[in-house]
Amino acid sequence: MAPQKRKSGGRVTPKGTRPGDQVVTNPEENTEGVHTSARYTPPITKEMRESAPWVPALMLALLILGAVLIVARNLVFTGNNWLTLLGLGCIMGGLYTATKWR
Repeated sequence: MAPQKRKSGGRVTPKGTRPGDQVVTNPEENTEGVHTSARYTPPITKEMRESAPWVPALMLALLILGAVLIVARNLVFTGNNWLTLLGLGCIMGGLYTATKWR
C-alpha cells in the first residue's frame, strides 16, 4: 500500500480561536468600520474611471505628428535619419497615450 500523501493547509488561526473570531490589532487604523484584515476594495470613483479630455487629443496629435515626420523625412529631408527616429518616438508616445484613454 502506498503511503498517504501530505495534506496541504492546516491551521490558519491561532490555537484556541475560532475562524469567526477577528482580532483588531490596531484600532486607530480602523476608522471606517472595516476590519483591518478584511479584503475589502472600495468602489472606483467616476473621476478615476474617466480619462482627462486632453488624452485623446494628445494621442491623435502624437500619432499624426509622427506620421508627418516620417513622410517629411522620406519626401523632403532625404539625408538624415533623425526625423525617422523622432517620428517613431512620436508614434510610440501616441500608442502609450492610447493605453491611458478610458
